[in-house]
Amino acid sequence: MSEIVHLIIKKDYAASLIQHLQREDAVEIIKQQEPSVPEWQKEAVRKTLADAQQHPELLQSWDVVKEKYRRS
Repeated sequence: MSEIVHLIIKKDYAASLIQHLQREDAVEIIKQQEPSVPEWQKEAVRKTLADAQQHPELLQSWDVVKEKYRRS
């Protein structure tokens, strides 16, 4: 039975338990890098948030947006 889970190891003793399981061939450790968010995209979000704070009257409710893009 194989199942993929992601773990964040918060305690040193837990890391040693994981290492023991790896030595026993009970788990396989696959390291993945966090996806990086480009700076231009972060800046676009900052600008959108600033615009929303300066002009809240231009915002639409979720119900209005949902209706606008509802698929037939």
